[in-house]
Amino acid sequence: MEAHQIRFPVPGTPAAARSARQQLANGIRAWDASFDQELLETAELVAAELLANAVRHGGHGPISAGARLNDERLLIEVTDASSKVPRAGLPDAEEEGGRGVFLVAALADRHGIDPLPSGKRCWAEFKVSGPDQPTQRLPFQRS
Repeated sequence: MEAHQIRFPVPGTPAAARSARQQLANGIRAWDASFDQELLETAELVAAELLANAVRHGGHGPISAGARLNDERLLIEVTDASSKVPRAGLPDAEEEGGRGVFLVAALADRHGIDPLPSGKRCWAEFKVSGPDQPTQRLPFQRS
């Protein structure tokens, strides 16, 4: 499988986060990597959560979004200017937010947060397989 990469800046607004999610999804689909539809939809949902968190909690500095693909993994990453590390957890049922990191942890094969000199990088990784071995994932199943 050919290696691919996409990266671009994201203005710090909710509309820009939605647009960036779509741009990442379109970029990944354009790679024609024979992903199954479920993997593409899951990666898009995870990208949406990472982007929403960066816009909501990432400070007032620059945000960027990106994705990389190689023979073994699809990596989604978002950087922002805040050094504050998000925590996974479940809020009260009445709260509207607070589930993003929990969803990323449940849906990605691996995820993490790396400190940067001017903020952090939040990432999620998905195992990929060749066209002869379709990826099989069940909702909220960790591999």
